[in-house]
Amino acid sequence: MAEKKNNLTKIRVIVSRGLKATIKGLVFYAIYFFLWMFLAPVSEMVSGLQQTVEVFFMVQIAFTIVEELASGTIFQHIFSASKALFATCYLILSLRIGLFHATFQNINLSIDLSLFFIIAALLSLLGFAKSILQTVNHLSEKAEYTRK
Repeated sequence: MAEKKNNLTKIRVIVSRGLKATIKGLVFYAIYFFLWMFLAPVSEMVSGLQQTVEVFFMVQIAFTIVEELASGTIFQHIFSASKALFATCYLILSLRIGLFHATFQNINLSIDLSLFFIIAALLSLLGFAKSILQTVNHLSEKAEYTRK
């Protein structure tokens, strides 16, 4: 009887994690869809912007879903750190030096957003450091639990 309750509890935990992951994925997709309405006019001037943004959001949504499914385990923190590291690397690699050139009719427009991208990359690195510290905290809590 106790084994049946234990299995039922495990199934409920897995279903609730799956439901939370689905809801978080849908919320992040809704945010992407809402933000893309504002970025659509800009994407006509900047080539490859739509692909860059879509790939970024798809990978972030996938990491969020997997992270939620692994909640309560060490893998949650590993996926969280991976997500922050991916965001940092993707910002650095896809946006190069932060210079955008656009031609609209007879006007050449150059925009330097390098400071903005440096700040965004540093914030992603801060998220990476937070994930590493959470991993260490999780491992220390597990070590304390096993000693008792």
